[in-house]
Amino acid sequence: MRYLAIDYGMKRTGLAVCDAGETIASPLAVVQGHKDLIQRIRRIATSEGIEAVVLGLPLNMDGTEGPQAKLVRNFGKELGRQLGIPVHFQDERLSSFEAEQRILEMDLSRAKKKERLDALAAADILQTFLDQKAGG
Repeated sequence: MRYLAIDYGMKRTGLAVCDAGETIASPLAVVQGHKDLIQRIRRIATSEGIEAVVLGLPLNMDGTEGPQAKLVRNFGKELGRQLGIPVHFQDERLSSFEAEQRILEMDLSRAKKKERLDALAAADILQTFLDQKAGG
């Protein structure tokens, strides 16, 4: 199954995909802003043959849901309704931190690092989902 992971943000939204064998998550793109976000995601999902979405859920460090998690759940509900495919939620508490650590190792300009960070975070969210699904 092909999954599209989404690291939903107020300014930028990171996207990542996995291979059909559900083993490797790869950063795909960063979408700026919210205007027509679901329509842009729909186009990407169609072109990539996506069958389900994994949406990063920003839980508090104690595991509870705050206001941002509620926004993400509402976005996920609308996304699923409009795309007509399943939407799964994945704890994303450490995804941004892990992505920041990985991007520090890359030989990129500061601007390029910022540009790719959200897609890397989405890839981390998706890889965690895939690993848990596989029982690892």
